[in-house]
Amino acid sequence: MAAPLMPWDREGLRQEGAVVVVEEEEDRWARLLPELLAEVLRRVEESGGERWPARKDVVSCACVCRRWRDAAATVVRPLPESGKITFLASLKQPGPKDFPIQCFIKRNKKNSMFYLYLGLTNNLMAAMDKGKFLMAAKRFRRGAHIEYIISLDADDISQGNKAYVGKLRSDFWGTNFKIYDSQPPYDGAKASSTRCIQRFGSRRISPQVSPGNFDVGQVSYKYNLLKSRGPRRMLCTMECPSVQETWENSLKVKSLRQTGSTVLRNNAPRWHEQLQCWCLNFHGRVTVASVKNFQLVSTTDPSHPDSVDDAETVLLQFGKVGDDIFTMDYRQPLSAFQAFAICLSSFGTKLACE
Repeated sequence: MAAPLMPWDREGLRQEGAVVVVEEEEDRWARLLPELLAEVLRRVEESGGERWPARKDVVSCACVCRRWRDAAATVVRPLPESGKITFLASLKQPGPKDFPIQCFIKRNKKNSMFYLYLGLTNNLMAAMDKGKFLMAAKRFRRGAHIEYIISLDADDISQGNKAYVGKLRSDFWGTNFKIYDSQPPYDGAKASSTRCIQRFGSRRISPQVSPGNFDVGQVSYKYNLLKSRGPRRMLCTMECPSVQETWENSLKVKSLRQTGSTVLRNNAPRWHEQLQCWCLNFHGRVTVASVKNFQLVSTTDPSHPDSVDDAETVLLQFGKVGDDIFTMDYRQPLSAFQAFAICLSSFGTKLACE
């Protein structure tokens, strides 16, 4: 199993030690002129390529010393602007607006595990063999409910693990799911009444934030009372807060503000008379027919979920390409964590829907 992303993010560059170095060596590197240091990091960033593995050079610079980490934080642009997943915080940041981040999920039925990877090539088949590990999830049965625990560590998945990211919890019928984040989605958010977890170590996405379970969204599959076979109907309500920049004592401060819920619904497939099946245009990213396949688009009016804002702009696309391999493409306002949680809800039989 590939190692997870390096434990640094735009804020985390200032909060976490990248490597242990002796003070003398750090002082030597820290003496570099600020202008020269900024120019070095800028050139590394520009020549780092669009995606991994070339992006590892940026992380290597952040490993040198604390001053280099601080400088890298001012040079490296966040995911919504750069479209590059480099640091852990990128997993909780919204994707780019103009194009999707292409990922894929590998399922292991024997141990109920699901692994999310970042695709490193546009070639669909080649991406299945090469990818950057992002997150993993394990399915557990809790009485009448199903829970998916999501973690940065594929070998040790639990809510008490320092790599815990969040979880997905179903109702009795497996048609309604709630998504919980280990971090507050916006400033002032209160943790839910579910069992809180222990304080984590340095591998968390935001080490200075006390962990908990914060309700950040839900996924619903509409009941099919007639029991006729057909495509699933999905409705998602997600908390997608915005980042607001303010100035305090001549310092730029970023804060997450609650901006209301984002409502998504699935694109309705059409019936193909010649093929005798339901069809959607996945633009070559999905190759195997499955009831799990879906596309999510935003709604014009949250009070009327059937009203579609833009059916052509797919915010999340999920579909099967092999026995246990699925593609996952997402964009703004969803983050990788939110998209992964929504896709996990698609696994399993929905007795009341199909």
